[in-house]
Amino acid sequence: MRTLTAIPVYNEARHVADVLARTRRYAPDILVVNDGSTDGTAALLDREPGILRVDHPRNRGYGAALQSAFAFALAGGYDVLVTMDCDGQHEPARIPVLLEAIHDADVVSGSRYYRDFRQDTPAPTDRRFINASVTAELNDRYHLDITDAFCGFKAYRREALEKLRITEDGWGMPLQLWVQAARQGLRVKEIGVPRLYLDPTRAFGGVMNDPEARLAYYRRVLADAERDELPVAACSESCG
Repeated sequence: MRTLTAIPVYNEARHVADVLARTRRYAPDILVVNDGSTDGTAALLDREPGILRVDHPRNRGYGAALQSAFAFALAGGYDVLVTMDCDGQHEPARIPVLLEAIHDADVVSGSRYYRDFRQDTPAPTDRRFINASVTAELNDRYHLDITDAFCGFKAYRREALEKLRITEDGWGMPLQLWVQAARQGLRVKEIGVPRLYLDPTRAFGGVMNDPEARLAYYRRVLADAERDELPVAACSESCG
């Protein structure tokens, strides 16, 4: 099983070298999507041997970085894509757990609320409230039975990527993913991952710093995703 681990990066000069060093222990093929960083991240990546790399000339957004990762994995013929963040919140040691869990699932998602870990830290109040609200709405509409709508630590089967058409460039991309996964009947599973907020004051930027505006944006993404045109599954030889 060929596996690619993709890490979207935007202005992560503080963390990128350490995250890559720890990820190398569990991932032979690592793709970094440098989403227009301006803080010296690109120069640090130049010093990293053996990584695969996509550079966006300008910052396009979290969702856009993951779209590039999806396209790279499909073009490269990988069987499974693992995605993780570069801010130190995701522990690469959990990558094998994601890969073990995907044997009977199409998408395996980390959840910071699935179970408790000794190293858990409190989630900022507004983020916990918004996550709980949106997760409940997804479960109510699509019967997903998930506990964390926003965790970026995931594993995807190639067949799942082929059934998705992600177009949301911003932070709401995971919500478009969940709606499309439900509409396509993908098998979804969660595993517990530690809840690590290393910098609780870290901001989203711009209007997204306002919790009410952020929640309204997320709900627009959910509504729009219900109307997405989705890929049609290829017909196998057994099709009538």
